[in-house]
Amino acid sequence: MFATPTTLRSSTGADLALRYAPPASPPRAILQICHGLGEHGGRYQVFAQFMAAQGFAVYAHDQRGHGKTQAEDAPQGRFAGSDGSDKVIADVKAVTDHAMAAHPGLPVILFGHSMGGLIALNAALSHPRLYAGLAIWNSNFAVGALGRLAQIVLKTERALKGSDVPSMILPKLTFETWARSMPEHRTSADWLSRDPAEVDAYIADPLCGFDISVSMWLDVFSLTFRGMDVTLLSRLKKDMPIHLVGGGKDPATEGGKATSWLSHQLAERGFTRITKRIYPEMRHETLNEIGREQAMQEFADWALASLPAAEAVPSSAISGMTS
Repeated sequence: MFATPTTLRSSTGADLALRYAPPASPPRAILQICHGLGEHGGRYQVFAQFMAAQGFAVYAHDQRGHGKTQAEDAPQGRFAGSDGSDKVIADVKAVTDHAMAAHPGLPVILFGHSMGGLIALNAALSHPRLYAGLAIWNSNFAVGALGRLAQIVLKTERALKGSDVPSMILPKLTFETWARSMPEHRTSADWLSRDPAEVDAYIADPLCGFDISVSMWLDVFSLTFRGMDVTLLSRLKKDMPIHLVGGGKDPATEGGKATSWLSHQLAERGFTRITKRIYPEMRHETLNEIGREQAMQEFADWALASLPAAEAVPSSAISGMTS
């Protein structure tokens, strides 16, 4: 079922391409996946099926401007003509509402990779009582002054060229720079994974690696800074389980430093159930990396242990998850 998406109408007017992996046993919880920039939810099939086998009802939609989702104001590479970040969050809630209606009473764990992690945290901030747990993988909230400078550059591009054209500068500062930092220099996407088959599959996928508009880049930075808003973070329960993952060779997060930074920031703000894992040799796409099986199993152990009514999981099952 996961390979062929259905359509879910969002309150934003988008027809979301929605994939579902039914649980292999009576469901214990809902897992909702938010994919990253320039890709789509179909790339999470292996992960979804793995988690479905653990008793999770798994949902993943294509974000606006991505994959097979259709919206009048969101061609490929753009969230929306205006209020893009708000509409992306509203789409996430539409999927959550749909999943909860299909599985009443079950808790929801919200998972996000990279840009999806930015979206997941922001969705939780907008709806702080909706999610039982939050997983943020390979995301960078630690953009600081460089992020503010990037916003100025993007606004300059918007003034000169408009918002619905690809940014000429941001790809050079991100994707192209990250690709050049890889030792093999085989493709432009080696920074995603050490597994050449996964890199080649990404390059061959017509729904991946497309140009990102100036407006979408601006929306991404808006989500980045909003996610660290102290007032909004105070709305979340301090004992909310939060699972952070990074890669020690991921240039998009400075080798996992951004993951450690986020863990520290959340702890400073009083969150008490933070689990951090840095996989030393992994690059950006943990779920498409060599060693992904370990990462998926450790995530499943964390997720099951984090459920409100979950039975105790042996400590050996989750040992070594904090680094």
